[in-house]
Parts: sequence; C-alpha cells; structure tokens
Amino acid sequence: MDRHPFGMAIATYLSYLRQWPHSLVMRGCNYAGLPDKESLIMDIKPINKWIPNLKRPLVIAGPCSAETEEQVLETAKAVVQIEDVRIFRAGIWKPRTRPNSFEGVGEEGLKWLKRVKEETGLLVTTEVANANHVELALKNDIDILWIGARTTVNPFSVQEIADALKGTNIPVMVKNPINADLALWMGAFERLNLAGIDKLVAIHRGFSSAEKSEYRNEPLWRIPIELKRRLPDLPMVCDPSHITGDRNRIALVCQKAMDVDMEGIMVETHPTPDQAWSDAAQQVTPTALGHIVKNLKLKTEFSLDRTFEHELSDLRSQIDRIDSELLESLKMRFNIVERIGDLKMKNNVTALQVHRMDEMMKRITDLAEKIGLRGLFAHELYNVIHEESVKVQTEMMRSFLKDNQSESNSSED
Repeated sequence: MDRHPFGMAIATYLSYLRQWPHSLVMRGCNYAGLPDKESLIMDIKPINKWIPNLKRPLVIAGPCSAETEEQVLETAKAVVQIEDVRIFRAGIWKPRTRPNSFEGVGEEGLKWLKRVKEETGLLVTTEVANANHVELALKNDIDILWIGARTTVNPFSVQEIADALKGTNIPVMVKNPINADLALWMGAFERLNLAGIDKLVAIHRGFSSAEKSEYRNEPLWRIPIELKRRLPDLPMVCDPSHITGDRNRIALVCQKAMDVDMEGIMVETHPTPDQAWSDAAQQVTPTALGHIVKNLKLKTEFSLDRTFEHELSDLRSQIDRIDSELLESLKMRFNIVERIGDLKMKNNVTALQVHRMDEMMKRITDLAEKIGLRGLFAHELYNVIHEESVKVQTEMMRSFLKDNQSESNSSED
C-alpha cells in the first residue's frame, strides 16, 4: 500500500519547522513528566532561617574561577565591603566544553575559600559535580554547595550528589539545566529533598540555544517563573553573568530579576576581569558590582494603596475578558482547521503547503508590526498555533487511514 501524501507531509512539516529561526519547537520548554502543582510536597526551609539578618537582594559574588590564593582573597576583601554581599563564590572544578582549557585549581582552592571565611566572615560556596567533590567540600567546611547546569541535566549525577549529602543538610543551590527542561530542574530539587536537604535555592542562569541571540544563554523568563509558581517556597537567584556573557548587560538582567521577584543575584566578580583565566567578558570589578547593586530598584508584590489595587483589579478583569475571547476565537479557528483537514483528505492533498506557511508568517509578522506588536512575538505565537493545527489534521488522517484499513481487512475476509 502506498504511503498517503498527508502522512508523508508530517515528517516534512516537522523538518521544515525546525528551520525557522525563532521556532518555539527550539525555544520552548519541556514540561513533560511534571506532576500537578497540588501533588508537589517539598519541605523547603525559608532562606532567612539559615542566613541570619538577610535583606533583599541577596548578593552572591566572586570570580568565575579561583585562580590564585591572592586573587581569591583580594576579591573577597573587596566584595565584603558591599553591604548586600553575603556569600562568596568561586569555581575550583570547572567543567569546560573542550579539553586543554583551564579546568580549575582543584582541591587546593578549598583552602583558599576557608581563608575567605576566616578573614571576611562571608559564607563561601563552590560548584560540585560528583560525590568526591562533595566529600572534599564538606571536609573543608564549605558553607553552601551549588550544582552546575551541566550536572543538573544528568539525573545520575544529581542522584550521586544527593546520596553523598544524606545526613548533612548543607544548603544546596541548583542551576537550571543547560536545555530548557523544567522537569529536569524540578527533579534535581526533588532528589535532594528526598535525601533530607531542605535548604535549597534555585539559580536561573539561562538556557543554551543554537540560535543567534543577544544573550549567551537565553533567559526564557517564563521557565523560572513557572518553577516559582509550582514551588512558591523555593528561593531563587539570578546569574546574569551566564545569561548575558557580557559585563555591560549584567545590570539590566539584575534589574529584570528583581522585577520578577527573585530573592537575589549571583554575579561573577574579579579584580581584573580582562585578565581572568575563564569567562573574562562576563565578569565585573567589585566597584562595578557595587554600582549595580546600589542602583537596583526593588519592587513588592503588593501595594497598600487601595486605589492602586482597585485599578489593578479592573484592568485584570479586562484582560480576563479578552483572554476568554481569544480562546473562543482559537476554538473557531480550529473548527475551520478540521474542515480544511477533511477537505484535504477527500482530495488527497498534503497537510503542509510550504508556500502557504511562508505567506501566513509574513502576513502575520507584518500585521503585528503594523499594529505595534513585536513581529518575533507574533512569529513564535503562530508557530505554536500552526504546529497544533497540523497535529489536529494528523489525528484526523490517522483515524481516516485506520478506518480505511479496517474496511479493507473486512472486505478481504
């Protein structure tokens, strides 16, 4: 039996869609495997219960890599002068993309962090990627551990760390995985919590993308916001250094983190950033960090102004009505999609006409820009809608082919 052209077109469509530069297939987040919010029960201790006298924002600062003892101490003695800096960070084991790059000073650096604690009073943190790292960090009295993005992506590695931490309850910060997978990020917290760790912090450091972007790692703010929605007791800090990859853009991302109600920021800080042994472009001086922190504008989730609350409630009611109208319009659109699918099947026509998709995307993008919307936003939105349209027609085609096959089998009997 020849393959039906409608079915053949699905593979063509998926391949074609991946070529679109801003497709949500590439930019979207994997929510597969996530339990409902109501079923998530995690015991998380508020951060102000284990960092005394904490004020917002919590600032974590220090070099990307611990290079020398002198560099570590010089940085620590400078950043401690900034009131909101409570934690000193430095990487001593560096998971680099390629070999023969600087991969950290190793265990020797733990002694330097110990001196930072003794001479500045700052809490100290470093990245761990396996049970051996955990053992050495605990042995050297590191206050807080963090799990990096390249480790979060691997459940085996996270479980190994969780097992090594049983019985300790040391605070652990977890960076988002390098790919946009919320389930993996949440799974890391669940593994640690099941091991008895209740002092947990999320670090939003952005997500790797194959697309050209103004960011080193796309922030995809909707993902940390969704994590916060599902785990409202989980503290979250932002790592603008890895998101931007550019020290000149760090202040903007720090402010955005405050605007979405994150508890703090982790900023890579170095006395002489241009001479740093790793990630030089994304590190700032202690003086620059002081200016960034000083200029942050903090906002609250609520206001005591009754006029504000009344106006906000009215505007939100308007949005709710418009959202209902949008959904009703989408339902009408998909009713037409089904009629088009039926017409295509009856006339043996493929699901995807490339020229039609090109024309539609150009028309939508042009119209969006004409009425004051971002063309990229409209492009992404209609990629999702178009993908769902093809899914609807695919299901229709599968049902159609199944019915035809059943009739064919019956006639053969």
